[in-house]
Amino acid sequence: MEAADLLSYKSLAVGAVFVALGLAERLAPAAARPTGESRVARNLGLWLINAALSLAFVVPLSAAAAGLDHGLRPAWLSGSTGLVVDLVLLDLMIYGWHRANHVAPWLWRFHAVHHLDRFLDVTTAVRFHAGEVALSAVVRAAVVVAAAMPLTSVLAYETLLLMATVFHHSNLRLAPRLEALIALAVVTPSIHWVHHDAALRADRDANYATVLSLWDRLFGTRAPGRRTPDLAVGIDDWPDPGIGGLLLRPFARGAP
Repeated sequence: MEAADLLSYKSLAVGAVFVALGLAERLAPAAARPTGESRVARNLGLWLINAALSLAFVVPLSAAAAGLDHGLRPAWLSGSTGLVVDLVLLDLMIYGWHRANHVAPWLWRFHAVHHLDRFLDVTTAVRFHAGEVALSAVVRAAVVVAAAMPLTSVLAYETLLLMATVFHHSNLRLAPRLEALIALAVVTPSIHWVHHDAALRADRDANYATVLSLWDRLFGTRAPGRRTPDLAVGIDDWPDPGIGGLLLRPFARGAP
């Protein structure tokens, strides 16, 4: 299958999940939606910027990284076995990268743009600073080259990553028992909303996993707090400006 076909399937799959969960969270919301939709416009505006960046930089970089076969990849890492190993390795990398974004001050300046959103829904899943997107692509490319991953593995994980991100940022109300069952395997909204806690830094600096929920349990970074319907998200005392302000914010003096 050609790379263009894989990208098309990825776009269709992620788009379908985005629309489906966007409708579902409106029909069965877990928290009351704030009045006014200016934040949605900001979030989608950042997504458009990052979509252009993806086509111009992220996809070509990923394809180039996947094309650098150094011949050191074991023969058994082929077919479905290799795909599963690659997906788990990339998910572990994203866990580490997410954690680094909260630990390193210069990375947090970019990642904070994502956390400034005062409410979570499917649009928050595509709200990231272009600088963070570019840096993440470079880090992932290094892992792809080191493991000699094929492009199919990279695009398959990217598809899972985006669908999982849309899901755990959504404002979808799930039955507690069902969500607890799902949370044994993958990150759910109740897990990730705590990561966006506006008041408790201990909660925000935890729950770093993106697809598989086991990483936080394994590395001891599961948040002590629990989600409640009135949980305030964002960053206390820091406003959520327009797109221009968000793009410039990592370079602003005094940014947290």
